[in-house]
Amino acid sequence: MRISARADYAVCAAVQLASARDRGPLKAEAIAEAQGIPHKFLEGILGDLRRGGLVQSQRGGNGGYWLARPPGAITIADVIRAVDGPLVSVRGTRPPELAYTGPARTLQPLWIALRAGVRQILEGVTLEAVASAQLPDEVTALTEDPAAWTNP
Repeated sequence: MRISARADYAVCAAVQLASARDRGPLKAEAIAEAQGIPHKFLEGILGDLRRGGLVQSQRGGNGGYWLARPPGAITIADVIRAVDGPLVSVRGTRPPELAYTGPARTLQPLWIALRAGVRQILEGVTLEAVASAQLPDEVTALTEDPAAWTNP
């Protein structure tokens, strides 16, 4: 699985909004500067998050962006899906829709298992958890294996 720059920036922006929830709307410029995201790129991302029902916005001097739901009710998976679509696809196709023949038949359940693992992690972590540096124990446990930090 590859996390696109768009998805990474979207998660960073959403976490920034989660951490500022009690301070009112944030301007796109402030989010872009705080997270090192190109402003024009961020505007498109925020539009996707708004259309996905994750953020709301208001124009004007007192306007800006804010989360549409509490940060504990928005998962990292929600954010990625809003900007990139399905979490796991193979050649643009969702794993249950794939068909293989012969010895490759076992690939479909492998891709489905991969999708289940990705979902388990990304749907189990909320913006609140990331913003407060309180990742779930099962996620933290995965990072304790030194092999998780190396490139094979």
